[in-house]
Amino acid sequence: MMPTPKRQLSIDVLRAINMFFMIFVNDLSGVKDVPKWIDHVKGWEDGMHFADTIFPLFLFIAGLSIPLAIGRRISKGDSFTKIAVYILLRSFALIVMGFFHVNMEEYSKEALLPLGVWELLLTLSFFLIWLDYPDTLAKAKKYTLMGLGIAILIVLAILYKGESRHGGPTRWLEPSWWGILGIIGWAYLVCGLVYLVFKGNFKAMLIALIIFVAVNMGVHGKWFDFHLWVLGDANSESLMMAGVVISMLYAKLISNGSYKKVWLSFAGIGAGLIILGFIVRPYTDGISKIRATPAWVLICAGIGVILFEFFIWLIDVKGKQNWFKIIKPAGTSTLTCYLIPYYQEALFLIFSIHYWHFFNYGAGGIIRSFATCFIVIFITGFLEKRRLRLKV
Repeated sequence: MMPTPKRQLSIDVLRAINMFFMIFVNDLSGVKDVPKWIDHVKGWEDGMHFADTIFPLFLFIAGLSIPLAIGRRISKGDSFTKIAVYILLRSFALIVMGFFHVNMEEYSKEALLPLGVWELLLTLSFFLIWLDYPDTLAKAKKYTLMGLGIAILIVLAILYKGESRHGGPTRWLEPSWWGILGIIGWAYLVCGLVYLVFKGNFKAMLIALIIFVAVNMGVHGKWFDFHLWVLGDANSESLMMAGVVISMLYAKLISNGSYKKVWLSFAGIGAGLIILGFIVRPYTDGISKIRATPAWVLICAGIGVILFEFFIWLIDVKGKQNWFKIIKPAGTSTLTCYLIPYYQEALFLIFSIHYWHFFNYGAGGIIRSFATCFIVIFITGFLEKRRLRLKV
């Protein structure tokens, strides 16, 4: 296995910026009359806008962290089983949260609990189950709180009723897609286990990346007509594994203490991936986030490489991390930051709170979404200082 560098502040900053804009585009989805280049491209269109780059970059950044997290555990001598359990538990947590979030989208008015109450209790249960409890807390209290969270989740599952997709009676919990967190969980399960099985061998990771991209191209290019169960069309695994490979390549390039090879190599790789994306565009279903096409995957991976290179220079070399201090909690308590807006949404539903008309359209809506980002990150930082953060 290749040596891995110490914790990279550049990745933390890049993750914080990415989470900031993930909150921004999620909130902006409720705003009308925004500039077209900001919003998502429609599913049937060929193209991509700013919002279409945010989630794939999160997958790429998650991949950057895998060699640092799992690689360090391997280096410490942790057993295969212990690391595999660590990967499985993290994946399971994300998949469960994503599964419930997806079903929340089709919550029925016929359910016993109003949607706002159900959403509030759901988010509370996630915090109780996966909170980063301090080591000083008595185990009895810790497991009581976790058990309470599990009990709430089970009750919410029993009480759930969803809108029928075929005009019939209400339905129970079932997957339609896995949601943002679920997609991250499945991709992490695959990429994490591949990294573990091959003990961080760079050539093996590169081959895995090529296979994932080939599967994605094969599905969208109609080279074969099937989806693999866990991989699907392998778009999320391609993006995350691209992060793994780039992170490992970075460690290799700076092993002699010099950044000179990084600048040219990453600029060439990033530009090459973007160009390749445009080359395959006509043959593999165009560019589309909704359809998760190869052109979109390759272009976003290329953008990820170039952004990573920029922040290596700005943060790791120039030491400008304090420029981003205000949004730091979004990079260090990322899952907590992602879930805070669900509390806001639940409270708005429960108390019938609505934004003023000005904040639902155009510039007013953009101001509202930026303000929401800073408020959510401020709350996240406040909770982080008090050790109230999720650890998955």
